Amino acid sequence: MTEAAIAPAAITERRGNVMVITINRPEARNAINSAVSVAVGDAMDEAQRDPDVWVVVITGAGDKSFCAGADLKALSKGENIGHPDRPKWGFAGYVRHFIDKPTIAAVNGTALGGGTELALASDLVVAGESAKFGLPEVKRGLIAAAGGVFRIVDQLPRKVALGMMFTGEPITSAEALKWGLINEVVADGTELDAALALAARITVNAPLAVQASKRVAVGVDDGVVAADEPGWSRTMREVATVFATEDAKEGPLAFAQKRPPVWKAM
Repeated sequence: MTEAAIAPAAITERRGNVMVITINRPEARNAINSAVSVAVGDAMDEAQRDPDVWVVVITGAGDKSFCAGADLKALSKGENIGHPDRPKWGFAGYVRHFIDKPTIAAVNGTALGGGTELALASDLVVAGESAKFGLPEVKRGLIAAAGGVFRIVDQLPRKVALGMMFTGEPITSAEALKWGLINEVVADGTELDAALALAARITVNAPLAVQASKRVAVGVDDGVVAADEPGWSRTMREVATVFATEDAKEGPLAFAQKRPPVWKAM
């Protein structure tokens, strides 16, 4: 029996005018595989189409990890971890999937690699005290290809952002709050409640006005964030080069084999 047959990869529920999407792979630290990308992407599409959904909250199951990023074991086997029918929605069916409903990430536990990229792609972020954010892709011979390499320098002071990218080392939720990466730090275990409380402060307002404000604020033309497009083009160009290297194969393989990687710079 497959993992997908045992439990849904993501769970959706309605809380009034709020859709809550929960990545449901706690045994894998909510790492993203194709099943998650399909479930989250389709839920986001449903939220966009449903006039009764005014805010979306995304979180992770369990209390260890919001999202540990890409499923490196799946990558090491050459598996496609995206949405097979909607590849343009990007990592987790989320990071390049614009919707005009405000999105809030409720970060419980670590948010590394793609987990941080989910936070970067969200409009607002609340995080637990023990949460950590980081882009450790360079430690695996990869780059933060889900928007991280260009969004983090937009959302953090440049030197802080570059330090995180070059070292691959994480920052705490307190540091993330200090630098403006997130909106609020709350007690561990209360992240979803805090996100829902924030959502309630949004849903008292006129939904169409909120949505129009978001479209203007982020610079949307025909459903696309125009300012992001050069970043995506540059990212995909570098991905084509970096992901074809021996080091890009070595990084995930070393992770899967629980050993230090041996870099060849080729």
